[in-house]
Amino acid sequence: MAVLKVIEILSNSSESWEDATKKGVEKASKSLKGIRSVYIQDQSATVKDGKVSEFRVNLKITFELE
Repeated sequence: MAVLKVIEILSNSSESWEDATKKGVEKASKSLKGIRSVYIQDQSATVKDGKVSEFRVNLKITFELE
């Protein structure tokens, strides 16, 4: 029987929401083993001088406990 845990993290990127998601998962995988899935809970962006300057995602990461 597998026991799973869900944590919430925030990640950002100057390129895209997809890139912010990838960066968040890559960073989390450095300290978490057995990541099974990621759920994008929220997306937002900051605007500077009339242009999107940063993409932000609120992620829920599911991983298996050892």
